[in-house]
Amino acid sequence: MPKMKTRKSAAKRFKVTAGGKVLYKKQGLRHILTKKSSKRKAHLRSTGVLSDVEARRVKSMLPYE
Repeated sequence: MPKMKTRKSAAKRFKVTAGGKVLYKKQGLRHILTKKSSKRKAHLRSTGVLSDVEARRVKSMLPYE
């Protein structure tokens, strides 16, 4: 049986932890930063954890992670 292909777009955006959780970088921190509060920008810098339903979809795109 041939090797399964990884969806490269998903591989660049998500990371699977040892415990099986899926991490992602939060959106909204690229431009127009002057009107955003420091608290809001600080929260956007931290990584987010996908919900179980979304994580299942992403894991199917990353067969070897």
